[in-house]
Amino acid sequence: MAFVLVQHLDPVHVSALTQILSKATSLSVQEVTDDLRVKPNHVYVIPPNTSMEISQGVLKLHPRQESGGGTRSIDFFLTSLAHDQQESAIGVILSGTASDGTLGLRAIKAQGGVTFAQDDTAKYPSMPRSAIAAGCVDLVLSPDEIAKELGRMGRHPYLADRKSTLAEEAIKSARGDTGLSINRNGQPVAKTGALVERAPNNAFKKILLLLRNQSAVDFSLYKISTIRRRIDRRMMLSKFSSLDAYAQFLRKTPREIDALQADLLIGVTSFFRNSEAFDALKKTVFPKLIPERDDPVRIWVLGCSTGQEAYSIA
Repeated sequence: MAFVLVQHLDPVHVSALTQILSKATSLSVQEVTDDLRVKPNHVYVIPPNTSMEISQGVLKLHPRQESGGGTRSIDFFLTSLAHDQQESAIGVILSGTASDGTLGLRAIKAQGGVTFAQDDTAKYPSMPRSAIAAGCVDLVLSPDEIAKELGRMGRHPYLADRKSTLAEEAIKSARGDTGLSINRNGQPVAKTGALVERAPNNAFKKILLLLRNQSAVDFSLYKISTIRRRIDRRMMLSKFSSLDAYAQFLRKTPREIDALQADLLIGVTSFFRNSEAFDALKKTVFPKLIPERDDPVRIWVLGCSTGQEAYSIA
């Protein structure tokens, strides 16, 4: 893992945070410069009077941005982290005032990442409490306990397999070998001797059945890869590495079924998300719909989450 620290710093004073942290860890600690590529087992500290984002594993600096509620440098960075690293992103909110970080943790959780907040050991509890109240925190722990969980998660297949899978995909893409072909129904199938995405097994089917029985939601027609990633995420948080063991745990733990369902149905939204759908509205639907009527057009947006889709259509 790489560790990126975003702190609310005085915009006009030099920060001593890099020097302080260098004395507390054997990892390499440095203040971020623009266009700095992130490396594992390094600690990166935001400089004063800047906002920072990450794109394709590279840290980019911008002039500090102020909003009506003050600086939101943590939200700004964590949101970019969510989009850049997706389920490999981990967000941790420690002691701090106000509510910066809540929106960033929500974005990380929506992408399948993992979120932490400091417990009552926080000297200034406003930031962690805001994130907890928003329902976007997976684990509420002390800093020592957070460190232990990060170490454990770094070795869990959910994250470890993703790193190896990304490397394998890059190699296969470079040589034009995906290991898959497409059948007559448009579904990917394994070529001879190639590994294919894990197909539904008995334990997987049992999990879907448990979800349907308790929540009345049938996930069997959902995208299998998405469901598996969400199940893998819950397995990591619940400290399971076997699908069979997790299925048995679900059978005995109704609250975990609720947690898994919440993960599967988490609201993911952004302005003009799925751009091809909006192109179809603009080019095909609205030109036929609007000129033929003088009455107002009412549009129902199903499951509009926090509203970006509804506003995009408007």
